[in-house]
Amino acid sequence: MRRRSGQGGKTGTSDAGSVEAVLDELYTTPPSDFVSRREERAAAARTDGRKDDARLIHAARRPTLAAWAANLLARSQPEESRRFLELGQSLREAHRTLDAAGLRELSAQRRRIVTALSRQAAHLADEAGHRLSQGAQREVESTLRAVLADQEAADRWSGGRLEVALAPPSEFPSATSPAAPATPAPAPRKEPAGTGAEDELAERRRKRQEDLARAEQEAERAAERLRDAQARQADAETLLRRTDGEHDRAREALSAAEDELRAAREDLDRTGRERRDAEEAARTARKAVTGAEREARTAARRVDRLVTRVGQRDTSG
Repeated sequence: MRRRSGQGGKTGTSDAGSVEAVLDELYTTPPSDFVSRREERAAAARTDGRKDDARLIHAARRPTLAAWAANLLARSQPEESRRFLELGQSLREAHRTLDAAGLRELSAQRRRIVTALSRQAAHLADEAGHRLSQGAQREVESTLRAVLADQEAADRWSGGRLEVALAPPSEFPSATSPAAPATPAPAPRKEPAGTGAEDELAERRRKRQEDLARAEQEAERAAERLRDAQARQADAETLLRRTDGEHDRAREALSAAEDELRAAREDLDRTGRERRDAEEAARTARKAVTGAEREARTAARRVDRLVTRVGQRDTSG
């Protein structure tokens, strides 16, 4: 498997290795968990003060389901992947040298191995909890055929960080042998006008293929942006549902507290009235006591006077 060397001096080597390890982890993380895992790892790098690493991690794009399955295959089956890459080299060499017999034999191997490896990728994805649809499995097969046909595609796949499925070039050798120059055909008559028309037609076809390739790439980038937006929307909706629940509970608690406050205020008003009534009753009682005390003193003095008079009469008699 291809890995970045992280050359450029000893400084930052461990950090570079850390970024590589994080990226390796991300591209074997199921697409449904990719964005949240990426943000966790980027946040951890920022917390550690590794801002450049955080930017590199945050720039990682979530792979499609088929690309993720192809990444799993490349990383989980290193020996089979190595032999598959060697088969691709042999196929491309046979095509370059017009080795018809070798190409027929290698093409038969190609069909068998592409089928077997695409099934293996589907099995790995299923074990990870994500079943591949028929369309996704066809994209895995397309990626594997591209790896066999094109060195650049082989390098990208061997890195284990595909973001989208790969498509084989239109000129990839078919299962049949290329046209062998065993019996030269008679030279055609020279028709400058016809040759120019054919060249113009070929040029138009080439431009259409280039336009199509660019359009497909732009469509895939748009699909990736859509998937990221959908993931962010799902995260936001999850947060909204959680905060909705918390808001409802807070509102219920507030309502209960308001009920308790109203009851407490009613109790306060009632006890205030009772206190005022009690104060009035106490004032009335104090006045009554004062009046009774005054009457008692008056009665006592009257009794004293009567007693004195009775004593004086007894003495004089």
